[in-house]
Amino acid sequence: MSAPPTTTPGRIWLVGAGPGDPDLLTLKAVKAIRSASLILVDELVSADILAAHASPGARIVPVGKRGGRHQSTPQAYIEQLMLDAARAGETVVRLKGGDPFIFGRGGEEAQNLRRAGFEPEIVNGITAGLAAITALGAPLTHRQHAPGVLFITGHPQKSGPAIDWAQIARSAHAQRLTLVIYMGVGTLPHICAGLLQGLPASTPAAAIERATTGQQRHCVTTLGQLLGEARRTRLQSPAVIVIGNVVLGARAAARDC
Repeated sequence: MSAPPTTTPGRIWLVGAGPGDPDLLTLKAVKAIRSASLILVDELVSADILAAHASPGARIVPVGKRGGRHQSTPQAYIEQLMLDAARAGETVVRLKGGDPFIFGRGGEEAQNLRRAGFEPEIVNGITAGLAAITALGAPLTHRQHAPGVLFITGHPQKSGPAIDWAQIARSAHAQRLTLVIYMGVGTLPHICAGLLQGLPASTPAAAIERATTGQQRHCVTTLGQLLGEARRTRLQSPAVIVIGNVVLGARAAARDC
């Protein structure tokens, strides 16, 4: 009796789609997307990317995750979808906004996939924290203003330790670091109150909503006025907050918040 047919395991890609502008997608990301039979797509990924690069026969499954929303797709469910499809021999692309390893849950997904016997292939994307301030014509580092940059989430894990914003502010002030805060709109009052314990109220600050897309809005202000400006303009997620003297390089724009 012949042995039963076996299925060759498929591949799993964790791919960064960049900050929103489809033209900022990397060539390697394009190749991965074109090869996929199953694409699990985050909410913030541009539909134009899929229209331009996904195979006509690919199954595209939205698996959006947005903080505080009940309709967010459970993380365990997403990982199980990837594993089931890969075990069936499919090529799976988990397509994430920005970079999968910068506040994209890529680290925990890679860890869990490896435990299940799959080594994911990683494709970096341009992270929103870089693209947002670049869209205003300013850098994150500058030899005269900022020798380093700190990326930090404004939405830490509930079961983890709280972020000491006052201590972060003191360190940033002493070392002249640029602060880039992701997912900070919902906790902005708490963030600003803590940062003002270690940074001058006059510290330049910018908030950029939906960076690099046609819906981008932004305001260039100071740390002391940031909360008031965010409330006045009804700043919404997704947004990136950048604080530090590099913001002085941001050019004036016709469509500020």
